[in-house]
Amino acid sequence: MATGRAERDPSGDLAGALISPKVQHRASITEPKRVGALLRAVDDIDGQITTRAALQLIALTFVRPGELRHAEWKEFDLRGAVWSIPKEKMKMPRPHMIPLSRQAIALIADLREVTGSSPFLFPQIRSWHRPISDGTLNAALRRLGYDKTEMTAHGFRSTASTRLNESRLWHHDAIERQLAHMEADEVRAAYNAAEYWDERVRMMQWWADYLDDLRKSGAVVPIAKARRSRSAAS
Repeated sequence: MATGRAERDPSGDLAGALISPKVQHRASITEPKRVGALLRAVDDIDGQITTRAALQLIALTFVRPGELRHAEWKEFDLRGAVWSIPKEKMKMPRPHMIPLSRQAIALIADLREVTGSSPFLFPQIRSWHRPISDGTLNAALRRLGYDKTEMTAHGFRSTASTRLNESRLWHHDAIERQLAHMEADEVRAAYNAAEYWDERVRMMQWWADYLDDLRKSGAVVPIAKARRSRSAAS
């Protein structure tokens, strides 16, 4: 129609004929008490120590499962408390930096004693130079009794997003930036990356402490109480 090569627009004839795909969100647990139960179940995993550590770290960092599986030791600066993921490993082709909480640093330091001779934090048992498979974490959750309609490895991202947003302690843009949900506007994306780094550092430590509270108490921890305990500790 725009170039004069058609006398009418045929797209109207397709009305109702094309079905838009339904967006399916990955299953996740967001209710605090159930999050605590999940964390305790993960801590009690028998068998492969790297699988347990991987689930513990993904809960703390809420990265995408593929980013966790392919994590390499060279990406971690434990002294600087940061994990720098190169753009080649990201869904969006941009590097991503993750502030590491004290709990994450302790976990990673312990893991180095086990897998430090591999390039990967989480190598396969049979092939030390290859990362664990993409089904490893979900299979572990299934063995814990969580089916695919309840929780997935990717679901830890939704868990963190929901609880962090509902806490109302953190700027929404800081949460989105930590989830690596990038802005289409590159200027605004660069601004957010710089503007919210300090807040993200505080947020990631708060998140790790909050998970500890849920894990230990087995009950709902009021956000206000968690905030007061963090302030007192600092």
